[in-house]
Amino acid sequence: MSRSFAVQPLSPATAAAHFLARLSAETDVADVHADLEAGTPGLVVVDSRSAAAWRQGHLPGAVHLPTDEIAARAAEVVPAGSRVVTYCWGPGCNGATRAALAFARLGYPVKEMLGGFEYWAREGLPVRTPQGVHRRPVDDLTAPPGTACAC
Repeated sequence: MSRSFAVQPLSPATAAAHFLARLSAETDVADVHADLEAGTPGLVVVDSRSAAAWRQGHLPGAVHLPTDEIAARAAEVVPAGSRVVTYCWGPGCNGATRAALAFARLGYPVKEMLGGFEYWAREGLPVRTPQGVHRRPVDDLTAPPGTACAC
């Protein structure tokens, strides 16, 4: 008996709808990095963490808008018609999910960045701190040296 299939899998059509829904609501650090590097117009990346967390480091090009302030301040921080990507600390935190929900309720097209700031930093992508932009060493468990996910 397969432990992986101990529960009957979804039908292929239902599975396709499920995975399409996930991809419609989520993105990953590699795709966000590519969009920021390309200067993709109309994209606003929102760091929904606290001011103290923002000062510890954030994505270059991100804007800071804590989740609790989105309803009151989104219109002044995020231009109308923008597509929004939210992030928080990491996969153990649902702050980016709450932030994405707040933006969706305001009518913004929005996705949550999987992995959050943690995986951004662990993959060796640039981080802005008060001392400038730097990169941490790549964590071999997230991005082994000399290999590319190519997904």
